[in-house]
Amino acid sequence: MKKSSSISRIAIFFAVMITIHFVTSLVLQFVPSGIQPTLVHIPVVIASIIYGPRTGAILGLLMGLFSVTMNTVVLTPASYLFSPFVPHGNLYSLVIALIPRILIGVTPYFVYKFLRNRAGLVTAAVVGSMTNTVFVLSGIYFFFGASFSGGIQHFLALIVSTNSLIEVIATVLLTSAIVPSLEKLK
Repeated sequence: MKKSSSISRIAIFFAVMITIHFVTSLVLQFVPSGIQPTLVHIPVVIASIIYGPRTGAILGLLMGLFSVTMNTVVLTPASYLFSPFVPHGNLYSLVIALIPRILIGVTPYFVYKFLRNRAGLVTAAVVGSMTNTVFVLSGIYFFFGASFSGGIQHFLALIVSTNSLIEVIATVLLTSAIVPSLEKLK
């Protein structure tokens, strides 16, 4: 019985992640700024805090596999960074797509376990969001920096100053609002 409830939980969170992806993709295509923050990681952070690093890591892996799939099927100028199955993609693309996402499911749990209070919840949300940003951008820098013809620092600074700030704020707000309710239900 416990295994089926764990699978159900993962399926529900994954369905929420897919919904977030498609809704934000639809909405953000009408925003002329070009900013495309990733919000799919928020359910991974929440699941990690509530249900532990195993559930969080599984959801993070699913997030990474979904990223590989979407970047293989829907080609963008950055698809090669996340899919080895498109031109210029390679095995490092898998590292960038999977490892940071798995870690998103692990790091918030341990932060919140250490600091079990409101500040710990906020810190866990920030750490979860920044885990994605730091590891993905580091992977892009180390594995694909040469393909940007020297403009990699400008590109990464733009992402850190726009996308990651929005991602952190959204993660903190939603995690702070949702986790206390889910903890009561649990």
